[in-house]
Amino acid sequence: MALKLTVLSIYALTIIVFGLIGASKTRSFSDFLLGGGKVGPWMSAFSYGTAYFSAVIFIGFAGNVGWNFGYSGIWVGFFNAIVGVFLVWKLLAWKVKQASLKYGVYTMSEFLEARYDAKYFKLLASFVIFIFLIPYSAAVFQGLSYLFESSLPGLQYWHAVLFMGFFTALYLSMGGYKSMASLDTFFGIIMVVGVILMTVFTISRADGLGNITAELNEFNPKLTAVVGPPGWWPLFSLVFLTSVAPFAMPQLIQKFLSIRDEKAIKIGTIASTVFALLIGCVAYFVGSTGRFFINAENTPGVFENGKPLFDRLMPELLMNIIPDSIFVIILVLLLSASMSTLAALVLISSSTLSKDFYQGYINKNVSDEKLTLITRVASVVFVSLSVALALFRIDTIVAILGISWGAIGSAFLGPFIWGILGNKANKYGAYASFFAGLGTSLVLYFNSMPSPQAGTIGMLVSLAVNPTVSIVFKQKGVKHEEKSD
Repeated sequence: MALKLTVLSIYALTIIVFGLIGASKTRSFSDFLLGGGKVGPWMSAFSYGTAYFSAVIFIGFAGNVGWNFGYSGIWVGFFNAIVGVFLVWKLLAWKVKQASLKYGVYTMSEFLEARYDAKYFKLLASFVIFIFLIPYSAAVFQGLSYLFESSLPGLQYWHAVLFMGFFTALYLSMGGYKSMASLDTFFGIIMVVGVILMTVFTISRADGLGNITAELNEFNPKLTAVVGPPGWWPLFSLVFLTSVAPFAMPQLIQKFLSIRDEKAIKIGTIASTVFALLIGCVAYFVGSTGRFFINAENTPGVFENGKPLFDRLMPELLMNIIPDSIFVIILVLLLSASMSTLAALVLISSSTLSKDFYQGYINKNVSDEKLTLITRVASVVFVSLSVALALFRIDTIVAILGISWGAIGSAFLGPFIWGILGNKANKYGAYASFFAGLGTSLVLYFNSMPSPQAGTIGMLVSLAVNPTVSIVFKQKGVKHEEKSD
């Protein structure tokens, strides 16, 4: 206990130091939001990867998906790396950077308004981003807080939530993206060391991978099959939602606005993909061993009426696998992943209030200094709302993330993909795909369809509607590629 508290105290101090350093180097709104647009490849790669993976994957997803799907859950981690990282970087990174320079934009919402010459698109986009990233942030708080509650005797859930919220708001409001990018590199290295330890101790504790496979096969042969017991559609939905949504997730797209040049993108593509393969596949592999290590007899607190409490599976599993003397590293791993994701969410959400909404519709001539101040204040507001939602523990982490990613992906996938990769789509198609995708996702979810499936269908609708409506309703005027820089 003393060792854990000592390490966590050092960790908290490190965050404050990075925040102060970032604050000393932040002299403009561009510095605060994008690091001046000159971030190198390794910082960009780690920043993208650590924003993608958080306690949500290690606690909520790995436990839930691993228990239900067995080994086939590893497909989620694999496709996250290949599609959600490699293809996103390969297809979008340089185009996004070029578009940001062409239009002089700082956010994805600004790009959509400029690209489609759509007066109210930025307002709609900023509203959806702020509303639906709050539950995602709350899910991150929930995931890590469950782990702290389980591993630190005497610490209550709400203590952990408030602790996380305070430090996220503190270091990010001080230094913005400069603090975040520097810390993400530090966090990423910790995560790599942590997942290697997780793999080694999981296999060692079970006396070999063969024992795990044999026992899972005894539970249900499908737990070791290519497609787990729930079937192909639930698995496909999880893969699609978590791998394709990054093509339009504003907190991930923002990383490309800040990157330095095309050479940095080439290096960052490889680095971030390798990082994602390691983190994602290990997380889902460890989660798949839950039935081997945990049952209602040896961990009764994880079960209720014979059914597992999915968000509590991984904390108990990790405590069973990892020696107490080493467990503090895993704590720091999950804390690092979560802080990075939270920082990305807070920064992009606060900028929607300041840059997209306030400057866009209230005071177009706001000074750079005041805009930065408003973004800092908005960061604290966003964290406070996320903390408040996390304290209610409204649903399982998988369900919450499914709602958040499903809604945002459904709203933005069609407008953003067709807008950045092509020049035929117009504002009619963009508006139609925005409303059709988001509406489909929410209607299906509120009619009791699981959120990953609802989000998947919503994103497919969004992708299909934009080009279809753009062809039917051709926009008069100058084409996108003919606009002056």
